[in-house]
Amino acid sequence: MQTDLERQIRDFISENFFVDASTEMLPKTASLLDAGIIDSTGVLELVAFLEGPLGLIIADSEIVPENLDSIQAIGVFVETKRAGASSLTLVRAPNLAERAST
Repeated sequence: MQTDLERQIRDFISENFFVDASTEMLPKTASLLDAGIIDSTGVLELVAFLEGPLGLIIADSEIVPENLDSIQAIGVFVETKRAGASSLTLVRAPNLAERAST
């Protein structure tokens, strides 16, 4: 069964890159780079999609094949980023009045 995230990824790929067959036929573990579906420019488009509609913040060091080379890898990467973002603890900085009184 396909998740909503996988559906979003497949839809993005089929709408933005040349795919010979339906992305439904593409195994989720297939290399998008090796299959010629995404090239270096396509990786940048994919990152823009992940940062735009999906709301991620992606560091340059995270733009590697291990994170972006297959539908499954992209899904795991997105879920990992989301889990990391939700576990962050926000620390309130003291305001100027509090700083002045110390």
